[in-house]
Parts: sequence; structure tokens; C-alpha cells
Amino acid sequence: MVPTDDGASPAPIDRSVLERMRSRFAGRRMFESATIVEDGKRHLRVELSDDYFPNEASARFEVRWYRNDDFNFHYQEERPDGAWKCRWDRHPNAHNSRDHFHPPPAASRIDAENARWPDDHRGVSRLVLDRIEERLETLWGQY
Repeated sequence: MVPTDDGASPAPIDRSVLERMRSRFAGRRMFESATIVEDGKRHLRVELSDDYFPNEASARFEVRWYRNDDFNFHYQEERPDGAWKCRWDRHPNAHNSRDHFHPPPAASRIDAENARWPDDHRGVSRLVLDRIEERLETLWGQY
């Protein structure tokens, strides 16, 4: 049994969902790469194209999707002035409801907020990509 506060789920990773998500992201201009990482905790790692970011920033998100539809979507930007990250989660934990959000800029457990996410990986992916696009608009607006 997985501890309830480590960001994981008691279910195994759903590789078929990660493969479908990788296919969705691979080949799109917005993404540099989409790779399933097998080392350590299996996850999908998606690198965003640097062309989408002003001021020498780079970004990626990593996804773990479990067979019981628990998930972690972790978005992180690296900029010369530091990192900016947030996380959309569904998993058992002691700090919030099963569905919750760790807001930017630190994605801290202390600041986590209860939330409600779509049931299916396609809906969650759409929601996350919409938020990333909003973030890009904000960054370019500050540029």
C-alpha cells in the first residue's frame, strides 16, 4: 500500500493512458518532445517548445496517470530568476480532498486547494493545456 501523502496512488500506473497522451502531444508545434520515462516512477514527460516562451524560459510537464484515474500533472518553468510550478492532483492524501491543486509559484503542499477535475484523462489534459496557454498569454503580456 502506498502512503497517502506521497503524491502517489495505491493503483499501478496506466501505461496505455500515458501512451495515448504521448500520441496526442507528439508532433504538435507547442511541444518539443513527449516521452514515457521508465526510470524511477514511470511518467510521461512533455517538453514545451522554447519558441513559446519569452526571456530564456523553458517549461515541461510530467504526468502520472493511474489505473483508478488518480493522477499528477506537474507543470514547471525554468527561468533565469527561478522556477515557477503548479500541480493538478487526484490521489489520496492527508492535506486536502482527493482532487486538489497546488498553486504557483511553488506548488507547495501547504497552499494546496481543494478542486474538482474532469473524470477522464482527455478532460484533465484539456483543462491543464488551457491553463498553460493562459500562463503563456500572461508571460507574453509582461514581456
